[in-house]
Amino acid sequence: MDAGAWDERYAASELVWSRGPNQFVEAECAALPPGRAVDLACGEGRNAIWLASRGWQVTAVDFSQVALDKGRTLAGDLSITWVCTDATRWTGHELDLAVVAYFQVPAAERRTAVRNVVSSLRPGGTLVWVAHDSTNLTEGTGGPQDPAVLMTADDVVADLDGIDVEVVRAERVARVVTADDGHGSEVTKTAWDCLVRLDRA
Repeated sequence: MDAGAWDERYAASELVWSRGPNQFVEAECAALPPGRAVDLACGEGRNAIWLASRGWQVTAVDFSQVALDKGRTLAGDLSITWVCTDATRWTGHELDLAVVAYFQVPAAERRTAVRNVVSSLRPGGTLVWVAHDSTNLTEGTGGPQDPAVLMTADDVVADLDGIDVEVVRAERVARVVTADDGHGSEVTKTAWDCLVRLDRA
């Protein structure tokens, strides 16, 4: 999907994603002391808004201006810098934290993006990367159905070959989702994500 297609998707509903932060982002970042952060491919800014509410100085990056405008409205008085650009091309410097949640792009673009964002961290800075895992296609539910934009935690770590990092977590994690069973009731299903947390050395 290009930026125009995402603009249309974001314009078509009040919220595409939930208001609250991703559960894995929240769990991995809750104990970190506030500093300078980026929420890359932020969508409507749910993770950026949560971080800013906890005292972080956040830059929220996405190529959909419609999503950023919605995020700015949702953020209210919170101070967030909203940047409309391609997440694969964005770079920063001396960041304490980079959050990337469900940035589903082909491998070459993913490699460029993760290398750029990790290079934007200060020594000791943290990356939290969450994405639909490759196994979700056959073992889970929801998410993209194109294997070219799915990945494993090992794929993300391998993308950083030659960059000195300390891997804290790199694994497949389960996320429970609710779905309509087709008969007016909800059922719970398991979606599989990959989760990478690492620190730049």
